[in-house]
Amino acid sequence: LGILREINEIDGALEIVITPTYSGCPAVGQIEDDVLSRLADHGLRGTVVTRLAPAWTTDWIGGAARERLRSYGIAPPHAAAAQPGGIVQFAARRTGTAPVACPQCGSTDTTEISHFGSTSCKALYKCLACLEPFDYFKPY
Repeated sequence: LGILREINEIDGALEIVITPTYSGCPAVGQIEDDVLSRLADHGLRGTVVTRLAPAWTTDWIGGAARERLRSYGIAPPHAAAAQPGGIVQFAARRTGTAPVACPQCGSTDTTEISHFGSTSCKALYKCLACLEPFDYFKPY
């Protein structure tokens, strides 16, 4: 999801810099443990540094991750809704933008059922073509 920001070598050890998807992410400890475990699997020493600025944005989600979201049944986000001054507003309602495509059938004949889905970063949509409900990962 684009949370890996940097890998630095310092005195023979690796420093892995991550930016969580939001500052209160409950998975940060697990992510740190997983990174350190993978380093150990390869005989490497390292530390994980959590950097909160600049704040994570859905624009950092790469193409392969967007495809994995789609194959899992979650519509990936459009580009973030930048406001004047370059500020990105969390969960901003987007007007006049491209419709959200159904991750099941690809139809853009979809409608938002609820601005908040299974988590606050997702909206609940329904496809009017295949009638399947799905989450849309909101841009921010």
